[in-house]
Amino acid sequence: MQFTVTDVPERERFEARDEAGKLAGLVTYQLTGNIIAYTHTEVDPEFEGQGVGSTLARTVMDDARAKGRTVVPICPFLSGWLEKHPEYENIVVRSTRKIR
Repeated sequence: MQFTVTDVPERERFEARDEAGKLAGLVTYQLTGNIIAYTHTEVDPEFEGQGVGSTLARTVMDDARAKGRTVVPICPFLSGWLEKHPEYENIVVRSTRKIR
């Protein structure tokens, strides 16, 4: 299944929709100047396990890079996804370290 991700700035979120236009998931954000903080990722249970979260993560990170933004990943899902995708590390700022 293909998902289309679009920025909905008036709601401060990116939305992933399926081919029929149904909302499959979203990433909320707060934008301050050139810094974007991704605060929450949510996938509708109907679409779990279909790559919606990863599609959202890659899209929001590619968007931030294209716009020259610095990313603050507050969302635990996005933080975990970024650990597996070091190609984005140069635009990510981490204010805290994970203690293992």
